[in-house]
Amino acid sequence: MEKIISYPISVIYYLLFGLCLAVFHPIQWICLNVFGYQAHKKSVDYLNFCLLKCTNLVGTRYTIEGVDTVPKGVPIIFVANHQSMYDIVAMIWYFRRFHCKFVSKKELGSGIPSVSFNLKYGGSVLIDRKDPKQAIPVIKSLSEYIEKNTRSAVIFPEGTRSKTGVPKEFAQSGLKILCKYAPSAYVVPVSINNSWKMVKFGFFPVGLGNHLKFTAHKALAVKDYKFDELMEITEKAVKEGINEYKQV
Repeated sequence: MEKIISYPISVIYYLLFGLCLAVFHPIQWICLNVFGYQAHKKSVDYLNFCLLKCTNLVGTRYTIEGVDTVPKGVPIIFVANHQSMYDIVAMIWYFRRFHCKFVSKKELGSGIPSVSFNLKYGGSVLIDRKDPKQAIPVIKSLSEYIEKNTRSAVIFPEGTRSKTGVPKEFAQSGLKILCKYAPSAYVVPVSINNSWKMVKFGFFPVGLGNHLKFTAHKALAVKDYKFDELMEITEKAVKEGINEYKQV
C-alpha cells in the first residue's frame, strides 16, 4: 500500500528535488567564481537545506545527536556507514559548521546539476574504485587539505551503500591515508539509521514516513591511537549504533 500511495507523491517530490538542483547550479557557479569559497559553501549549505525540506514532503523526519560534542578548531574525519544519497544531504546541512568534504566515486563528478559541480570544485575528491592506486594520492590530497584548512573529511568505509541497513565490512585503506596525512585530526564515528528506507523500492518511488537518525559518537584523537586500534574502536562505535546491526 505504501508503494502505491508513494507513486503520485514521488512525482511531485522529484520535480521539486530536481528544480532545487537546477536552480542552485548557476548560483553555485556565481558564488564560487565571483565571491569565492565562503559564498560557494553557503550556497551548497542552503541547497542541501532545500533538499531536506523536499524530503519532508514524503514524511521524512530527522534526529541529529552528538554534533555539539564534535571538537571545534581541529581537522575532523567523519567515519560513517552508508545507506543512501540522503546520508550526504543531511550531513552537509546538519554538520555544516565543519565544512564537510567527501570521498566520492568519480561517476558522480559529471552529469548531475549542482551535485557534480560541488564535488569537483568544493573541496571533495573523486576516486576511481576500479583503480585503487589512483585513490591513494587523491585521498592524501584531501587529508592535507583538511589538515591545512581545519575542515572535515567524510568517508564511508563500506565503499558502497547498504540496501538493507546491515553494514558491510569496513575497508581500512582510505581512513589510514586520511589519518597518516592529517595527524592533528580527530576521528568521529557516525551511525546512520533508516536512510536506506528512503530507497527501499529503488530510485522510484520514494519510501514514505521515515525517521532518519544520525549519531556522532565520541571523538578520537588520531595521535592518541595506533591505527589498528583506532580502526577497531571506530568500526565498533559506528556499527553498534545501527539498528539492523544490533538485530543480526
